[in-house]
Amino acid sequence: MPYIKVYIHFVWSTKFRIPHLDSIELRKKVWKHIFENAKSKGIHIDFINGYSDHCHCLVSLNTTQTMAEIMQLIKGESAFWINKNQLTKEKFEWQDEYFALGVSDSKLENTRRYIENQETHHKETAWETEKMTLIKVHGFQKF
Repeated sequence: MPYIKVYIHFVWSTKFRIPHLDSIELRKKVWKHIFENAKSKGIHIDFINGYSDHCHCLVSLNTTQTMAEIMQLIKGESAFWINKNQLTKEKFEWQDEYFALGVSDSKLENTRRYIENQETHHKETAWETEKMTLIKVHGFQKF
C-alpha cells in the first residue's frame, strides 16, 4: 500500500471577484458544507476558510486524486448547492481558475494559521498584496 503525504493550498475566487459571501454567517455555512461534502467524496480538507470573494482550502491528496478533480468536485458542487439553497442575491459562480501551492511539512502550521486568519487579514489587505503574502507563507521567492 503506497504512503503519500502531499498537501496543497488551494485558493479560488468568486466569478469576477464579486463579494457574494457577504456575511461571516454565510461564509461559515459555505465552508462547513464544502468540508462535509468533500469528506463524503473522500477528499481530506485539513483547513478551510476565506472571505467574501474567495476561499482558501488546505487539502491532503490521496493516491488517486488530482488537483483538477478536487477543484471540479469542490467548486462545482458548492456553487450548485449555494444556488439551489438561494444563499446569495444573484446567481453564484466560482471563477474557473484557481491558485494551488504545494505545502511542505515545515510550512503546514504557518499555512493553517494564515487560512484561519482570513477575516482579520482581509479587513486591510487587497488581493495583490495577498498573492505576495502567500509566496512568503509558502517560502517562494517569486510568483
